[in-house]
Amino acid sequence: MADQGLLAQQRRALIMEAVRRDGAVRVADLVASLGVSDMTVRRDLDALERRGLVEKVHGGAVASTGSGDEPGFDAKSGLESAAKASIADAAAALVKPGSVVGLSAGTTTFAVAKRLVHVEDLTIVTNSLPIDQLVRNAKTINPKPPVVLLTGGSATRSEALVGPIAERTIDSLHVDVLILGTHGVTERDGLSSPNLAEAQTNRVFISRARQVVVAADHTKWGVVGLSTFAGLGQINFFVTDAGMPTDAQVALRDRVGQLVVVGVDGEPDESLS
Repeated sequence: MADQGLLAQQRRALIMEAVRRDGAVRVADLVASLGVSDMTVRRDLDALERRGLVEKVHGGAVASTGSGDEPGFDAKSGLESAAKASIADAAAALVKPGSVVGLSAGTTTFAVAKRLVHVEDLTIVTNSLPIDQLVRNAKTINPKPPVVLLTGGSATRSEALVGPIAERTIDSLHVDVLILGTHGVTERDGLSSPNLAEAQTNRVFISRARQVVVAADHTKWGVVGLSTFAGLGQINFFVTDAGMPTDAQVALRDRVGQLVVVGVDGEPDESLS
């Protein structure tokens, strides 16, 4: 993208060009492409965040969004990949062979789906187009691959099928375990989404599930979307990574059925005895 001779204003313009193109940027990638130090990149991101142009996340930044907007699936898929992998391992371990599993749309639930294609005799109900494609291609991985039921509906930017068709399909089914992702979570507002239709589809999913498992990394804490779709008290298992702040872990432990915190290696965090 550039060289060491660029001025701060030029660097930041190039960073914004990448953010608009890809939806998100990584600090490590910017260090390599701009030919500057890690600290310089972080100062540039701080400056852009102060101007309301980006939102910093662990390891990079995403396009600035209000409570009613959200980056697309591709933009989010590369963020917090190590944490998502560990969370996905722990969430998938809660699923028993022969179960009916609901998977909401999202990059973390997509990571869970990658593990579930190895489990025999599952039925997976999802409103995620990427998860549907992943599971349908699983015949070469598992001699008894999961059966996938796609809900139908209208697609959002995050490649979630939502709306009355999706809701009617889900409402006619019985789900043993629902694994949900979320745009944001707070103690007061619970789980929320920037998309009203997706929030309503998630509510219907929850109403049809015997157990609700939330899979969400630490960057989701403190984020509030436009519409709340679940309170913390509705969650049976909340699976997250060790980067979740201590006060958040205390709040979650008090309100959800069980808090599961994993390290980057996928093992339970030692603080949870």
